Amino acid sequence: MRLVLIGDGESPHLLKWARALSQQRELELWAASTRGFAPEFQFLIPEDRRLALNTDPAHAGGNISVLRQLPALGAWLKRVDADWLHAHYLTSHGTLAWAARRGWKLRAKIAGSAWGSDILVAPEQGWAYRWLTTQVLKACTITTSDSEHMSARMRELGAAEVMTFPFGLEQLPKQNVRKQPWLFYANRGLEPIYRPHRVIEVFAAIAAKQPEARLVVANDGSLRDAMEAQVASLGLADRVEFVGRLDATSQGRRYAPARWFLSLPQSDSVSVSVLEAMAHECLPILSDLPANDEVLGTGGTGSVDAAMHPNVKLLGRHGLILKDGDDLTTLADRLQLMVGQSDVAGHSVDADRLGAANRAWVAEHAMFAPAVKNFIERLKRL
Repeated sequence: MRLVLIGDGESPHLLKWARALSQQRELELWAASTRGFAPEFQFLIPEDRRLALNTDPAHAGGNISVLRQLPALGAWLKRVDADWLHAHYLTSHGTLAWAARRGWKLRAKIAGSAWGSDILVAPEQGWAYRWLTTQVLKACTITTSDSEHMSARMRELGAAEVMTFPFGLEQLPKQNVRKQPWLFYANRGLEPIYRPHRVIEVFAAIAAKQPEARLVVANDGSLRDAMEAQVASLGLADRVEFVGRLDATSQGRRYAPARWFLSLPQSDSVSVSVLEAMAHECLPILSDLPANDEVLGTGGTGSVDAAMHPNVKLLGRHGLILKDGDDLTTLADRLQLMVGQSDVAGHSVDADRLGAANRAWVAEHAMFAPAVKNFIERLKRL
């Protein structure tokens, strides 16, 4: 079965898909990128099966330069004669796949993988985006989503068959570092949609009650300077560390000692960063979004309520959903209640049990390879 990935070949997310798909023996994998390709692609897909359009699309949209490359993409896809076009991020690369299939009368079916904002944000930006998203979804024989909330929205917009599975981990990380009880870690993009200022606001409320609290902020973005100014104005410069963008190994070294993980975006599907944090036995503090409710399973046997009662058997996911209207002055006390009493060294056995339960849940429900295998089996049947 011949499948063409269509997306941003410099994105670590597309690279992760390529790694997983390259393990499927019954698949002949090709790729077209609107940019170039990350170096690792050369070990996954031969150069003669790759097309780099070498554009420089902006995340905000309006990428006419990408559309101008449609003739080159369409002609290349006609020669490839694939069974499937697998488009990632539907309002851009899904559009290219849809237009190429129509314009060059390709026999390939389209599988579309939604990434989050292409479904949860873009269609709300105006009728044109909504119309385009609807057309792309209707053109897809099958789509994938990483949360039930996003899947439901995709069906509302015209998707037929949707496979729902987390954009999970490729392997479980090693976790042999003792947790620092009041160390917090945040690594979402420093852009408005991820609300990094809210992360600082929440941490400041905790730090006011807990002198030991420290925060490490990874990643980068347009709001970094403003965030550093915010931290300085709050008198927290010696308690907040900005470390910039990190590779996977460095990320692991930051997750490992952190007890808490902060992710407070205004819109999100199931975040791979949250899954990574849970696999490292962190306890996530998340914004009040439907997908985050799915991650933490609030109200179930693995909910925060169960975590607050040590006699309840720990079966699943543990963390905290933080509503925008919540009283932040009591947050440090809520976190302490969640993990139970600590010894004189600040260590909590209950916190270790909660973290271990998170890791076990990821191992059972959020690994990527089994999900991709099921996806390919479904493509074969279709």
